[in-house]
Amino acid sequence: HAIKFALPAARLPIPKCIWNAAHIHALVIVTANVGPGTHQRVDIEILDSTPHRNVYLSKRDIKGETRLAVTAHGQGEVGVCFKNYLSPDIKLDMARNMSRTVDLDIDIGADAVDYNAIANQESLSGLETEMRKLEGVVKEIVDELEYLKKREERFADTNLVTNRRVQNFAWFTILALAALGVWQILHLRSFFKRKYLID
Repeated sequence: HAIKFALPAARLPIPKCIWNAAHIHALVIVTANVGPGTHQRVDIEILDSTPHRNVYLSKRDIKGETRLAVTAHGQGEVGVCFKNYLSPDIKLDMARNMSRTVDLDIDIGADAVDYNAIANQESLSGLETEMRKLEGVVKEIVDELEYLKKREERFADTNLVTNRRVQNFAWFTILALAALGVWQILHLRSFFKRKYLID
């Protein structure tokens, strides 16, 4: 359920981003465990894939286990990006093998809710806690189906508009060809009359 990777160090590092689908108002909990590494600074940034490129959170020099929570503002994907900056006093030839290990766990929606804390706070039994989890999962599924239904309606509308435009273009092409044919016949007829080839 987690991702583990080595993040190479560089003076101007290329961000390493992990993207996950998230709905509007979905809770996103990111747990990043950054391994040790001298003369390196790991920065984290959480953003989304909407046209506005909302940046939810940006944190410099994370070490050890870091837990971050954000709420998605737009429909699409939420990305967790890491950059590993190399200290300026280290020579570049020594930095080739320098990296830090990142262990990343991302929970979205119902998976992000801590039901044990809710059970302790509200004095719920094991069965009630499990029912609360199932309720969260079912709500997420209903939201997903609602989103897919809206997308399907939008695609159907786009399909109808495109069909209408293609049909109109086809009729315009037929009428234009017919008008061009009539004009050519009249033009050739007048040309042959001027040359006295026909009466």
